[in-house]
Amino acid sequence: MNEPIKILLVEDDPSLGFVIQDTLSEAGYKVHLSRDGKEGLQQFNSQPYDLCILDVMMPKKDGFELARDIRKLNQQVPIVFLTAKSMTDDKVEGFRSGGDDYITKPFSNEEFLLRLEAILRRNNISGGAEKTEAFQVGTYTFNPDNYELRSGDFLKVLTKKEAGILKILCEQKNQVIERELITNLVWGDDSYFVGRSLDVFITKLRKYLGHDEGVSIKNVHGVGFKLEVG
Repeated sequence: MNEPIKILLVEDDPSLGFVIQDTLSEAGYKVHLSRDGKEGLQQFNSQPYDLCILDVMMPKKDGFELARDIRKLNQQVPIVFLTAKSMTDDKVEGFRSGGDDYITKPFSNEEFLLRLEAILRRNNISGGAEKTEAFQVGTYTFNPDNYELRSGDFLKVLTKKEAGILKILCEQKNQVIERELITNLVWGDDSYFVGRSLDVFITKLRKYLGHDEGVSIKNVHGVGFKLEVG
């Protein structure tokens, strides 16, 4: 039996958020509701989702910006925008930022659910998101579910933040990922002090990965980091 389809709903209007969450739950979906773009980005990174529903006008990080960040991590997950606007320019921006569909408020529950079903069918999604698989990084095996990093006799159980950073680097292996994206994903903040904390955690991860000379975390000056695996 398939697990329920998992949906990330990011909506800053509490009343509308609860209504949409209830509608989706009654239709058999498993829904997580986040209140702003930064919280939504953190939640997206915490577990796999089958579909994202993003309000456009939100504090801290709007829906278009959130979609662009999600697309840096995942090119496949369907994204649906919710907005009170109906201007053509907004719809164009939504598709350019990685959206698959655009629903204008107010909408009927029936139409809303039918549109979601159509998107899921187009993407061949019929069951819940799969459990995160372990990453192979050189001689290391990293399991993001239990935070274990192994290589031969070496075993290190990472902290939650260490595991979160390494998971992002593994997902984007041999690619540069921006500092601000990592800090927003792991801390939900990109302030100066959080950036300094990230540097400390990167230093720790480099030490843990030091048993394999073919694995390194490179600092790309002014941009971010890259996990290089030879």
